[in-house]
Amino acid sequence: MIDPKRGEIWLVDLNPTIGQELQKTRPVVVINAEIFNPIPLRIIIPITSWQEKFSDRPFMIKIKANSENQLDRDSAGNVLQVRSISIERFVRKLGQVSSKNLEELLFSLVICVDYEQS
Repeated sequence: MIDPKRGEIWLVDLNPTIGQELQKTRPVVVINAEIFNPIPLRIIIPITSWQEKFSDRPFMIKIKANSENQLDRDSAGNVLQVRSISIERFVRKLGQVSSKNLEELLFSLVICVDYEQS
């Protein structure tokens, strides 16, 4: 049974897409809280190849390729593309992001939605 967990990197099929949404089968980071795992949906952040122009974009979080995450090149979590997807879209597990990368992704999400705790 497919059961993606928070912090894991999976290949998923994002097609069909519309407009500027990231498409094709690509890696994603699962970010939802484990309490929601019985629901067959996961909140994910798509991953794309790293480009130097992303350095000044707070919604693009660099993920360096390593043996833990199993990415084949330095990449970026594109937090503006966060979405919920069915577990039926998940193809196979690649690896895991570091706790530091997961924290950076979640902090970037807070920035993107302009969240302030009162």
